[in-house]
Amino acid sequence: MKRILGVILLMLLSAGAAAQFKSEAFQQQYNDDVANQKDSADVLFSFKDYFGGLAHKNEIPIGTLAAGSAVFLGGEQIYNKQYWKLPIVYGTILGGAGAGVYFNSQGEHDIAKYCFIGAGVAYWAMHMDGVISYKTDKYPLPGKATLYSILLPGLGQAYNGEFWKIPIYIGGFGAAYYFYDTNRINYERYRRIYKEATNTEEIYTGPIPAETALYYRNVFRRYRDYSILAMGLVYLLQVIDANVFSYMHDFEIVDDMAVSVSPTIIAPDTQLALNTSPAVGMSIGLRF
Repeated sequence: MKRILGVILLMLLSAGAAAQFKSEAFQQQYNDDVANQKDSADVLFSFKDYFGGLAHKNEIPIGTLAAGSAVFLGGEQIYNKQYWKLPIVYGTILGGAGAGVYFNSQGEHDIAKYCFIGAGVAYWAMHMDGVISYKTDKYPLPGKATLYSILLPGLGQAYNGEFWKIPIYIGGFGAAYYFYDTNRINYERYRRIYKEATNTEEIYTGPIPAETALYYRNVFRRYRDYSILAMGLVYLLQVIDANVFSYMHDFEIVDDMAVSVSPTIIAPDTQLALNTSPAVGMSIGLRF
């Protein structure tokens, strides 16, 4: 009976501790901005907050503003109270896309392609304008640095004042694109040779057999895909870099850093159960 009561008491204490932990964890406030004081269980995007911000009833984090404006065109300009830009936004994006659909239906595919490209550039410019015009008292703002890097690689590093990183990422993009272009050309070359070598309607007299052409076609296709992946990784890395280092902009390391090394006795957790002896080790301490 005592054992059963002990188990029940332990379960009650554990449940109470878990409830207290969850309550404290989700009620603690981390943001100083009153408009953004939400617990950690809040959704990443709130339509109420977004449209409330467009009505200028509350503030909107720049990430939420950009995400909402990706669908609701002109939201960034409305939030920034730059209403005169709305006709330009709607005219260039919707007009370009509509013209592209029209010319494509008429068989003018080249003209339609340029219309779609123009609409895409206008869409990009709308977001870039929204990020630039976003007002904030904090510098650097991690969300702003992240969006800058998403919209234009290297711009987030420039916003953080780390201009020396821009040539590194440009070089990474350039190297990845060089290998992509080289592998693409060779892939198309051996694909053409393989088609000619396996064409039963014409006699193939080339120096490269079909089996060799097939092998190198697959090799260069794989290398081409790796090059595309490398460009994506460089792009993702510079976005992460801009975000992380904007957070660490105010991080300071004190001058009195010290490392202390001293011998110590390490007692294993199983010392009493397995009757093991303590071990002699080294303790390293870092102060910063």
